[in-house]
Amino acid sequence: MSMFNRPHYTSEITDFIDSLKKKKPSLEAEQRAGRALLWDKQLDRSLQAEYGEAKVAQQPYVYQTQATK
Repeated sequence: MSMFNRPHYTSEITDFIDSLKKKKPSLEAEQRAGRALLWDKQLDRSLQAEYGEAKVAQQPYVYQTQATK
């Protein structure tokens, strides 16, 4: 048997996802819309640089009071 003529294997997960997509064709578009809502954001690089410059260094032990000299 040639390796190209073997039966095509699909996992149970792949079959499940394919059946979901058949039942609800808008599923992928809804997922993309949700991702765009939460994750796909345009970042302002200059603002990010300002945030980085404004960070204050944290002392090694946060709860220790600062000793005055």
